Amino acid sequence: MTTIVYGIANCDTIKKARKWLTEHNIDFTFHDYRKDGINRQWLEQTESYLGWEVMLNKRGTTYRQLDESAKDSIDRESAIELMLSQPAMIKRPILYHNDKMIIGFKASDYEEIFSNE
Repeated sequence: MTTIVYGIANCDTIKKARKWLTEHNIDFTFHDYRKDGINRQWLEQTESYLGWEVMLNKRGTTYRQLDESAKDSIDRESAIELMLSQPAMIKRPILYHNDKMIIGFKASDYEEIFSNE
């Protein structure tokens, strides 16, 4: 069984997800985008599973600082380039568990994923 949480350590949602996993005695590895980095292959594989529209964090400061023309012209390729160059633009956490991925944290979603273990 492989469980990996991808994100940024100081993110509140990451903290909630990690706390939930720890409280439920689930072994996991934490992959910090900033410290451990991300590469194009991982980003493209993750995007093919989740979709760039779901992965791109439009609520964050980094996205909001883009000029309107850049926001209006975002497509798959430009979104991947943005997320690759600025990993804070990736929504988080991304939970990888036994060949499944989900993005964000909801206790009910995590309960469902791990209830079949």
